[in-house]
Amino acid sequence: MRVAIVGAGWAGLAAALQAARAGHGVTVFEAARTLGGRARAVAAQGPDGSPVTLDNGQHILIGAYGECLALMRSVGVAESPALLRMPLALPYADGTGLRLPDLPPPWDALAGIGRARGWSWRERWALLRTAAAWRLGGFTCPPKATVAQLCAHLPVRLQQEFIDPLCVSALNTPADQSSGTVFLRVLRDSLFSGRGGSHLLLPRVDLGALFPEPAAQWLRAHGHTVQAGLRVTALRPADSAAGADAWHVESAAGSMPFDAVVLATPAPEAARLVRGTAPSAGAGAGATADIATWAGQAEALRHTAIATVYAQYSTAGSAGTPHAALLPEPMLALRATARRPAQFVFDRAWLGGPAGVLAFVVSAFEGDRETLEQQVLEQAASELGLAGLRVLRTVVEKRATFACTPGLQRPPMRIAPGLLACGDYVEGPYPATLEGAVRSGTAAAQSLGAP
Repeated sequence: MRVAIVGAGWAGLAAALQAARAGHGVTVFEAARTLGGRARAVAAQGPDGSPVTLDNGQHILIGAYGECLALMRSVGVAESPALLRMPLALPYADGTGLRLPDLPPPWDALAGIGRARGWSWRERWALLRTAAAWRLGGFTCPPKATVAQLCAHLPVRLQQEFIDPLCVSALNTPADQSSGTVFLRVLRDSLFSGRGGSHLLLPRVDLGALFPEPAAQWLRAHGHTVQAGLRVTALRPADSAAGADAWHVESAAGSMPFDAVVLATPAPEAARLVRGTAPSAGAGAGATADIATWAGQAEALRHTAIATVYAQYSTAGSAGTPHAALLPEPMLALRATARRPAQFVFDRAWLGGPAGVLAFVVSAFEGDRETLEQQVLEQAASELGLAGLRVLRTVVEKRATFACTPGLQRPPMRIAPGLLACGDYVEGPYPATLEGAVRSGTAAAQSLGAP
């Protein structure tokens, strides 16, 4: 089959790789000039004007991301040295917090909770009992339950220093709005999926080099097309002579026929393209109604932003020379409040550089950039004792994820004959994660031609 993949983010490239290995001819269209979608490299300038490669957000993979890791290996990216693997830890600058040892589950969680620093024995016992109850209950809860409701019985400190940061980092949605069902599924598949499933995998190369660029190189080397900087303007069904399920993909380069199209764009762009097919779908009122329903579900998703403030540190009298590692370990949790918005900070010196650069992550971000930067610098001074930071660059992904709320109706993979969608927002068990995206892309490609 001739297959068009519209979008070269992680989901689109996963779909392209799966389709290519199944023997289809693949053409990937990407509107941006940089591959990777919402997990890509970005160019910046250091204080001296020298070029610096950063990411559009500080992403974390975990050991349970089996599909991501398999795809990376398949295009020649080895886990080491591309990723720094470490047991799950949510430490604070004062030394308190949770650290799991490198043991098989559930012993890692039991030992980690039992030895958590800064928690009383009553708090640790409460979390152990709750974790045991979730596991015995099959990690299920009422469909309308929020994470806050699931954890309302826990001590306040556990809610604030463990549940809230874990929830907002996994679902990018505050605990009082997050789906308890999805949260428990994430816990089950990460903390209890096997040894190493809960490990943190921190990128030591930029996000483009981690998967998108090697994937595109593999596709081109095997005779497929990856076209960056070319936006798809419309889709339309081909005439019957071209095949019942054939589609035309229209762009500035002209109109190209394909046997199938996989939409791997953000939900609003996918909805725009899908709505444009309805007047000419030619399959009757029922098909048109189905297309309108799919587009409506995609448009109804509420999106949330993630901000990453990159800040550089240099000492007075050192001619602007940046320090090496500023933090005692690659990542620290922060005690976020309304005026201290960052939940985590990463030291890029631990992750391949640039040295002296910290990445402050603000999930579920709302507000303006200038206020955010000022608040993050104040937070760094008060929590980390770093008063000499200055902002290098702030990246705000306004539609980084969808709000993962209870009972959310997500659009299905199938839209119309020969027209599919993939992405982290498409119907599935996970929140907006890289693993959810690549699993969705692989599944879409596997279903090509299936009834």
